[in-house]
Amino acid sequence: MLIMMRLDATRQEIENVKGKVSQFGFTAHEIPGVQRVAIGVTGNKAKVSPDNFLVLPGVVDVVSVSKPFKLVGRDFKPENTIVDVGGVLFGGKELQVIAGPCSVESKEQILDVAEVVRNSGAKLLRGGAFKPRSSPYAFQGLKLEGLEFLKRAAEKTGLKIVTEVKDTETLSVVAEYSDLLQIGARNMYNFSLLEKIGEMRKPVLLKRGFSSTIEELLMAAEYIVSKGNYNVILCERGIRTFETYTRNTLDLNAIPLIKKLSHLPIIVDPSHGTGAWDLVPPMAQASLAAGADGVMIEVHTHPEQALSDGYQSLSPETYTEMMKQLRKLAPVIQRSLS
Repeated sequence: MLIMMRLDATRQEIENVKGKVSQFGFTAHEIPGVQRVAIGVTGNKAKVSPDNFLVLPGVVDVVSVSKPFKLVGRDFKPENTIVDVGGVLFGGKELQVIAGPCSVESKEQILDVAEVVRNSGAKLLRGGAFKPRSSPYAFQGLKLEGLEFLKRAAEKTGLKIVTEVKDTETLSVVAEYSDLLQIGARNMYNFSLLEKIGEMRKPVLLKRGFSSTIEELLMAAEYIVSKGNYNVILCERGIRTFETYTRNTLDLNAIPLIKKLSHLPIIVDPSHGTGAWDLVPPMAQASLAAGADGVMIEVHTHPEQALSDGYQSLSPETYTEMMKQLRKLAPVIQRSLS
């Protein structure tokens, strides 16, 4: 249910409506809009009569919401949400690029990559410190030491940090170092982690699970938003299909469809979506042309020596050339890229 307030509704009238919602045992979510404030209602197991709220001063309309994802849906908030990551805005006219290695391997490696991606226009540095891997014998990341290396590279280059959260046990320490918390594809269904992050209010990058539907992705985002954290950026990173020539199948259909269903910004990870470095630049262009708000790219100064995902990582030269092409594309699609 969505309660629409009048354009001239006072703060007291808004608070009275929220109080009425609480009296019913439901949860009220205030959603500021460009023109008016709306109040989303969740927790109602059965249909509630709109008359309970239409009689309250300041209320202009009560709208029923049928979709299972409510707070992240366009029905609740028609305007696009802009997520602010330390001054870097996702969801506006400017396209954003997140770039860096799959894993932080050393202090020198992450600093070298950070300087490369910064010089080519990226504003956010990605790098895994706690790595959930398919094999228990694969490189699991440098953990706390990796976070320290990321911090030093970010301080020297001015980039914002994006790194993955592996579990609730390490959440607090990762959050201390990160500007944007990444929830990986494997953790999209980790509802305990989603709820904990929802309570933190820190910006979140939520990656689509490799076997999940679009509705399941939006419901995962709903877990975070329902706890009060509206700073969610979605990420399409490819899904598993019968195709074997690529690591995953990059679902570009998801971009315009999610834009229609949800107000949250969405970016694309063509590195995991294809698994092959030479496919990344054209799919990055296609992602932006389809309406994505940015891309996340794996870059390594020596991809052949990478401890993880080397084959899908771009060399500095290929990354720099890709950024030139994206910068040419931006004005064509009425966007900008610094």
